[in-house]
Amino acid sequence: MPSLIKFLVVVVLLAGAVLAGLWSLANLVEPQPREITVTIPQDKLGR
Repeated sequence: MPSLIKFLVVVVLLAGAVLAGLWSLANLVEPQPREITVTIPQDKLGR
């Protein structure tokens, strides 16, 4: 039984670390806006 509890504790800690990393990326990192130019061929416009 103690090995099961150790395994579950490790799994919970790893899941918590992953969730903390995802949260920090989602809330603390700001993307840099930039302009994008896309050229569309003429034959695609006349449908």
